[in-house]
Amino acid sequence: QQMPNSSSISEFLLLPSGDIIELQLLHFWLLLGIYLAALLGNGLISTAVACNQHLHTPMYFFLLNLALLDLGCISTTLPKALANAFWDTRAISYTGCAAQLFFFVFFVSYSLLTIMSYDRYIAICKPLHYGTLLNSRACATMAAAAWGTRFLHSLLHTARTFFCHGNDVNQFFCEIPQILKLSCLASYFREVVILIFSVSLAFECFVFIVMSYVQIFMAVLRMPSEQGRYKAFSTCHPQLAMVSLFLSTAFFAYLKPSSVSSLSMDLVLALLYSVVSPAVNPLIYSMRNKEVKDAVEARVIWDPVTKFICSRKI
Repeated sequence: QQMPNSSSISEFLLLPSGDIIELQLLHFWLLLGIYLAALLGNGLISTAVACNQHLHTPMYFFLLNLALLDLGCISTTLPKALANAFWDTRAISYTGCAAQLFFFVFFVSYSLLTIMSYDRYIAICKPLHYGTLLNSRACATMAAAAWGTRFLHSLLHTARTFFCHGNDVNQFFCEIPQILKLSCLASYFREVVILIFSVSLAFECFVFIVMSYVQIFMAVLRMPSEQGRYKAFSTCHPQLAMVSLFLSTAFFAYLKPSSVSSLSMDLVLALLYSVVSPAVNPLIYSMRNKEVKDAVEARVIWDPVTKFICSRKI
């Protein structure tokens, strides 16, 4: 029997966190720990890059933008999941679901990851042209293009959609593949066309990233100095790990055939690309980047200590 369309749907039901109260609390504290770690890590990177003059370079400018995108991405999905787990509810309003979908698509970071791979390509393969090709105006333009592209994609994906197959979303947030299962036929085909366009664009970005890193690795292997090779690889490894984790899980989540789909697999994939990736990103960059670690330590540890000592002397 055909269900009522979206005009009569006032809320959706997200995936329950469990039937046992202990399991619900375990999910709540686990997600809360990941969320706080993501807020702390990305917040520290944003503060360190914004406040440290030595980090006002193209590479760290793009890292700042990536940290902001990660903060937005994880703040779109987890707060509602935390509230549902704590209060033992599943409901999310129609407006809340549309807002989740809009902001999640908006904060997805593959466009910026592509720009960051281009930054590393210019820095390693064409170092003499780095200041010219990546001046402040070029960096601002590329960052604005990345944010603007995500905004347009968000508008396309959150255009008015009619639902004919109930309101039970089998995910902890309003994810596009799950929303598609609830859409009416006309809305389904329209969203599929938009999704194919988005996936095609993401695949083109992925090809560009791979080609950039191939060129980078070839250039690094030609370096005569072992220390130079190590330094060059150390700046590329974090981005390569980030790209591999995010794009591989996101591609499989959106392109996997329905025959191999299962509730547990969908949940794990969604957690990897929407939660784990933004939370792990600051750890990957800070652990392998001495400049970022020094800036964070200076801002978080030494500045407060210095101010405290000076205030005591006064």
